[in-house]
Amino acid sequence: MFDCSGDISPEYATRGVYSEKSDVFSFGVLLLEIVSGRKNTSFYKEEESLTLLGFAWKLWNDGNVIPLIDSLIYDLTFDKDILRCIHIGLLCVQELAKDRPTMACVMSMLQNEIMDIPPPSQPAFILRQAMSCATEQTLDNNELCSINVVTISNFIGR
Repeated sequence: MFDCSGDISPEYATRGVYSEKSDVFSFGVLLLEIVSGRKNTSFYKEEESLTLLGFAWKLWNDGNVIPLIDSLIYDLTFDKDILRCIHIGLLCVQELAKDRPTMACVMSMLQNEIMDIPPPSQPAFILRQAMSCATEQTLDNNELCSINVVTISNFIGR
């Protein structure tokens, strides 16, 4: 099972394919991390095992992204700008590279040069998919787990 941690684009993580849209994906993750003050590698809504992208997507679909915004930056005077950043961030992290905007388009959207922004589709990596060793062993596939045997050596000079 694959566990994406960070800002690696789905096409690179699964097939090793890298393009300019991979950078767009990474930028979208970064934008959402800045707005939320949270890391993409953390869990949100533990019972649902949501990544930051999944949490943002759920709130976006619920029509209430305010819980996503870091309280240190939330200001009613910048409300539209912050919501625009979330919208652009979600566009950047769409699962298919062809659905993501180019970086030039992202910059134009951020600078309000493009006013009509299309709605985002579901982002990639919305669920954290990590299995514990105990769960994997119940699948009768002991090869998936390893026992970490660590030794610590003290080096003392003569």
